[in-house]
Amino acid sequence: MRAMLRWAHADLRTHRGQALFLIAATAGIVASLLLATALFGYATNPWQRVFAQSHGAHVWIRTGPMADTGRLAALDGVEAVSGPHRTLSTTVASRGARADAELRATGAEPPATGRPLLTSGRWLDGAAPDGVVLESALARALWAEPGDRLTLPGTGRTLTVLGVADSAEPRYRPGERPGTVWALPAALPPDRPGPGRHRDQEHGQVVGLRLTEADDTDYAVQRAVTALGAGAVTDVSSWQQARAEAQGDTRLLGQVLGLFGLGALLAAALAVFGAISTRVRGHLRDISVLKAIGFTPGQVVRIFLVQHLAFAALGAALATVLIRTLGNRAPGRLGEAVGVWQGLPGHPAALLAVPGAAVLFIGATTCLAAWRAGRVPPVPVLPAGTGAGSGLSGAARRALGLGVPPALVLGWHRAFARGRRAPATIVRLALPLLLITVALGAWTTIERFESRPERLGLAAALTARPDTGLGDREARALLARDPRVSAVHPGLEVAALVPGQTGTIALRGLGTRERPYPFPVAEGRPAHGPDEAVAGQGLLDLLGVRVGDWVRVTVGGHPQVLHLVGRSIEPENAGRVISTSLDTLRENDPGLRATLYQLQLRPGADPGTVRAELADAARGRLDVHQVTSPADRLSPLRGVVAGLIAVLALIGLTELSTAIGGTVRDGERDLLALKAIGLSPRQITAVTVTATGCTALAAALAGTALGVPLAHWLIDHEAATSGIGAGIAQVPPPAHLLALIATAVLGAVALAVLPAARAARHRLADTLSAVA
Repeated sequence: MRAMLRWAHADLRTHRGQALFLIAATAGIVASLLLATALFGYATNPWQRVFAQSHGAHVWIRTGPMADTGRLAALDGVEAVSGPHRTLSTTVASRGARADAELRATGAEPPATGRPLLTSGRWLDGAAPDGVVLESALARALWAEPGDRLTLPGTGRTLTVLGVADSAEPRYRPGERPGTVWALPAALPPDRPGPGRHRDQEHGQVVGLRLTEADDTDYAVQRAVTALGAGAVTDVSSWQQARAEAQGDTRLLGQVLGLFGLGALLAAALAVFGAISTRVRGHLRDISVLKAIGFTPGQVVRIFLVQHLAFAALGAALATVLIRTLGNRAPGRLGEAVGVWQGLPGHPAALLAVPGAAVLFIGATTCLAAWRAGRVPPVPVLPAGTGAGSGLSGAARRALGLGVPPALVLGWHRAFARGRRAPATIVRLALPLLLITVALGAWTTIERFESRPERLGLAAALTARPDTGLGDREARALLARDPRVSAVHPGLEVAALVPGQTGTIALRGLGTRERPYPFPVAEGRPAHGPDEAVAGQGLLDLLGVRVGDWVRVTVGGHPQVLHLVGRSIEPENAGRVISTSLDTLRENDPGLRATLYQLQLRPGADPGTVRAELADAARGRLDVHQVTSPADRLSPLRGVVAGLIAVLALIGLTELSTAIGGTVRDGERDLLALKAIGLSPRQITAVTVTATGCTALAAALAGTALGVPLAHWLIDHEAATSGIGAGIAQVPPPAHLLALIATAVLGAVALAVLPAARAARHRLADTLSAVA
């Protein structure tokens, strides 16, 4: 045992830099995997907890005010019913912020099914008839707290915030879904058109259904719509939609961290495998001596295994301690996710299982490489065919004849004339570079969301919604008056029942045939003619249709039969959107009117400034807000990508140090021959440096060449599965790829100069320890 420890200690002193790289890389990998686990837990468990504690409803159905929703309680499979609750769609304002809201009448006691969970303040009280409780997402948008006053623009009414509550229903999303405001029945006016922003049905009802079997949601929705009548149903939302919205981009962050973490773990394992294999070739004589003095093959294997397991365990422990103590202090969503994850029941098990699995995987790879050391015979022999070396190829001889410097030719020959070891080294070094290229592709795609939003379904920068007192012509004239506004597209967005009546999707009419809205079409063509429309990937997947098919949806009892001529990029509503012109919707239902205006701005115009000035000019008759961009929600991903690139760079440095050591040892046998033919120490150094640079160049070219299409496929695949649709992936700029290749090659050359110069000045014999 003492001899084993002394040999391991001597080996560690010889390869201190490589050991530090391995420890740091392992720490980064384990930290990435732990953060991915935290994000997955954070994405799912908080919503699941709210749903369970609130006895949440699996389906929420919104209807007109006259619908007979009482019959829904008698449907088979319905365990409990929340409501029906009277509702009023309106706009609320607080501290200068405005938001769409749904006032929902409920009692002084929270409902038993779909019960809101108070996070601050108190529940409704008959002693405060104007008191309300806000959904937490809506409260954050309004900067509202218990005790604040809300105003209903255009009505002169005010409401007092009594509390803020979490709900398992789909949450508030600006411009897409109104927030819930729970109020006593007396706070809602009678069921007649009231003041406020125009909607097709301001008053209505909402009823929640808790089912005995959650998997029967689609069937339950179909029976409920049949019982009520398609014309009475205005919107349907399910627990799957609410859970998907709650997980949102947090789950995407977890997937990115998990994917790159596993890829980095594989790259690190291959780096360890290469390091041990190279070290075994360099220590053949030492291993033979250990065998000669009585070491068994198992003991020799354990020397390498224990040494590298110690490196992996140290890195994993370092990552675990950092995540455990400092993880909740990370900025933004990462810190919040770690804080929530640390309070979940499975947190201690995951904190041990993830690092343990990473260490075991590295240990298994170490065993495969160390097994070769155990097979070294006590008396080493020269492998057949290696004694005389390999001759120069015809291309190398022709290059020498053309006057190419011998150092370059011999260096190129040494890099690619090592049999199977040369491609193996290139593959191990190319893997982290491939993953870095994929990370650069993700970074470029996020940047494109900000710089070219119109290519990703966000041509309009602002959305304006007029009050009922503001007519269409007056609203258009008011919006077009600003010189920074380049186009005003009237439109509306309504909930439409899908065929089979198992749910609702968003049906959007924007622009006119004379001035069509520029929907970004990734497949097919834009909609120009009558009854033509484009749809998002989520809609195509939901209905099982393709571009070229006809679909029939129902809006308030009026059918809309549309021909899908293209697939558009849809970052909203999980891609479950059909988009056409406002003229097409009016032809099928003349009663439809524009309820919103999408504003395109001229280049260089600041959306925030334009929004503020338009709101002031409208004097409260327009609700103007900025269109939310996926780039805002994906901003934490940049920090994640930067951290992953740093981890992958450490793995690349580890493999690079291994490659340099192998190249130097491969040149030791030829050192005396190179000196005999007249090469100076500087030229011999150039041979080794050239060999290392050629290896790095080949790996960089292979990594970037394979990484670009892989990044494109992965990003488009994720976009397709999320409903946005393929076609958003962006290739990293050629300048970035060239910079990556240049950095890899120059870094390899810089790291190889010192060990190559030292080796060139040694008078080494052609010993067995130098045989590869």
